[in-house]
Amino acid sequence: MFQLDSDHVFRVDALERLSWLRHGFGSKQSANWPELHDLATLKQIHSDCVVLVDSPGPQGEGDALISNKRNINLAIRTADCLPILIADPHRRSVAAIHAGWRGVVSQIVPKTVDALGRQFDSNPEDLVIAIGPSIGSCCYEVGPEVAIQFASFFPELDLTSRTKVDLAETICRQLGQKGVSRGQIYLSDRCTFCDRGLFDSYRRDKHEAGRMTTVIGLT
Repeated sequence: MFQLDSDHVFRVDALERLSWLRHGFGSKQSANWPELHDLATLKQIHSDCVVLVDSPGPQGEGDALISNKRNINLAIRTADCLPILIADPHRRSVAAIHAGWRGVVSQIVPKTVDALGRQFDSNPEDLVIAIGPSIGSCCYEVGPEVAIQFASFFPELDLTSRTKVDLAETICRQLGQKGVSRGQIYLSDRCTFCDRGLFDSYRRDKHEAGRMTTVIGLT
């Protein structure tokens, strides 16, 4: 489902099939990508703020961008946090989301789905959603003060001690409550912490870590 191309950018088959769409999940080895103009960017603050984009350029503070305008490329940057792309093939609207644990807990992804519905009449059951390479549950261990904030999403787990949290699974469960089926969600199986050669990881490399760019836009 996720394919690494010759530019070391990950593409998702389900999004590649949309002829009107441009997208890609950058890696550590695609430092010069994207060579695109008309990027819309955010000062990312680990929030639940969704920003409507009508023109390229800096869009202020927030962690999700939505648009239905052509020739604007929504861009977010990550290094362990989850990069998420959404496309509505019927309404031709798109979203790019940066989600760290704070954003996941505050439900930035389902809130972005809500924003697509309000702004563009997008229906949850029509969306194609891709969650790109990020830190996996294999490596994302947190203390009880963080883990307990996921209790409502994982009622079957005891989260009162140090534990490993699956951020992507949390998002899938949140989206399920919005009417998004598992078949609409495409998950990368790559962990950014595990693969030093291919991915930047803030948890692994601290302030020496770079950032990887993820982009989506209407052509």
